[in-house]
Amino acid sequence: MRQQPSNQISRKGLTVWRLYGTIQSVIILAVAVGLGFLSYFFDWPIWIIIVITVVVLVHAFLSIYLFPKIRWQRWRYEVREAEIELQYGLFIVNRTLIPMVRVQHVDTAEGPILRKYGLASITISTAATNHSIPALVTQEADELRNRISTFARVAKDDV
Repeated sequence: MRQQPSNQISRKGLTVWRLYGTIQSVIILAVAVGLGFLSYFFDWPIWIIIVITVVVLVHAFLSIYLFPKIRWQRWRYEVREAEIELQYGLFIVNRTLIPMVRVQHVDTAEGPILRKYGLASITISTAATNHSIPALVTQEADELRNRISTFARVAKDDV
């Protein structure tokens, strides 16, 4: 088996994923508070409130702390002259090789949260599907997009 790809995404990506987890947890907390009020007004059993509280706490722990950390540690990529290799996954680690000859175009994108942290993501399009490299520093994302585009052009000229 090959060694894992050498490049890791920006550490700021971990912060962004934790922020996404926090936003999700706040939404779930709002729903839980609503259920708590319903429980109070309709005299539901106390175990319902306990279950809701445990679910909210477990979700917050997983989505704010544990899953972003594992995801950040596993996300790796490497761009070579003939191929792009991606490694990612939370429970199942996926390794993908994208031949340069298959690359049709490369995009960079940055939403408001990524832009606040100076990050962007790259989307690599092939005829079959799209592949993404999330949370790269904006300048690195632009350089990587140009490098992949150059390698893809050279690979197609050779075919």
